Amino acid sequence: MTRLVDSSMKSGLSRLPLLALGFRPFYLVAAGFGVVAVPLWLLMYAGVLLPMPGLNGITWHIHEMLFGFATAVIAGFLLTAVRNWTGQPTPTGPMLGALVALWLTGRVLIITGPVPLAAIVDATFLPALGLAILRPIWRSRNSRNYKVVGIIAMLAILNATFHLAYLGLVPARLLAAAYATSLDIIVLLITVIAGRVIPAFTANALPDANPRRLWSVEILSVGTLIGVLIIDLTGVQSRLSNELLVTLLVVAGLAHTIRLSLWSPLRTRTNALLFMLPLAYAWLPVHLALRAAAELGFAPHAAATHALTIGAMASLMIAMMMRSALGHTGRALHANKAEIAAFVSLQLAALVRVVAAVAVPAWNLHAALCSGLFWTLGFIVFVVAYLPVLMRPRIDRQPG
Repeated sequence: MTRLVDSSMKSGLSRLPLLALGFRPFYLVAAGFGVVAVPLWLLMYAGVLLPMPGLNGITWHIHEMLFGFATAVIAGFLLTAVRNWTGQPTPTGPMLGALVALWLTGRVLIITGPVPLAAIVDATFLPALGLAILRPIWRSRNSRNYKVVGIIAMLAILNATFHLAYLGLVPARLLAAAYATSLDIIVLLITVIAGRVIPAFTANALPDANPRRLWSVEILSVGTLIGVLIIDLTGVQSRLSNELLVTLLVVAGLAHTIRLSLWSPLRTRTNALLFMLPLAYAWLPVHLALRAAAELGFAPHAAATHALTIGAMASLMIAMMMRSALGHTGRALHANKAEIAAFVSLQLAALVRVVAAVAVPAWNLHAALCSGLFWTLGFIVFVVAYLPVLMRPRIDRQPG
């Protein structure tokens, strides 16, 4: 009887469209979390909510945007993309459901505590994701994608370090180092993924656009970011290291500007769903320039951070979420009013947060509240528009 019940449950879960491929549940929980997490943080920031039993205040906000929201989107993307890259299966059905449940349990425990249990559960998710994508990459001998597994492994180590530092089991200074280095790694991941998909999507949609890649620019774009990562990881503070960091940031900003220009971004403006990708990527050199200015004392670090986290990271993620959800459910790659509204809301969220931080620092709270409103509206639109897309089978009856 037990075997019959287990078999029935397993086959039932396997037939659920929501668990047919990684992008479906993870895009949904990421967007839903985006709707809830930012308003929660703003209520804490404004002093309306008291500290939570688990991680609280700015520590919770930092951790959950990086290791909660961002890792869910990354998981959805990689569990889908790795299957395409390798031709090998990635978790679906009950296995995929277990990964989602692990991520969700981490989010709840980080709010409710106990903190040690929350740390253990949350720190388990990224290694589990890494193993889930390593197997198909290994079986296909797709060595080109080992670096993606390496990036997930580094994020897993930094997440564990973040928790250990918060618990006082390693030096407290490592918490800030884990945060800064995690941002650097996400920048690297954005650089790698965007460098693959934006030129390819542009060439497929607009063959006469002729997007190009120059290896000298590619090496400079990635190499300078690795240099920034090393400096942030080591945490060495000296005049020489600061001068080197600023130099690397300036060169990286120029390299990424050139890189973007080679992809013919303005040629994509007639295709809204495609144009979103280079427009979001354009925030990356803005972030690098603002961080260089912040290191020299000419701009607040908050401006550089939010140019990255809202302008580049979240905007690029929601654009990819919409595009891949449409493509992998058999729908036309076309932006309707919902897609445009969601993306524009995130662009406004980034503009308000960054411009106010630079121009009118005294308005920081008001700018954060306004930016948070635009962020929340953007993800509400996504959830409403894409809930039926992600919950229903492909319209062309194909698997996935």
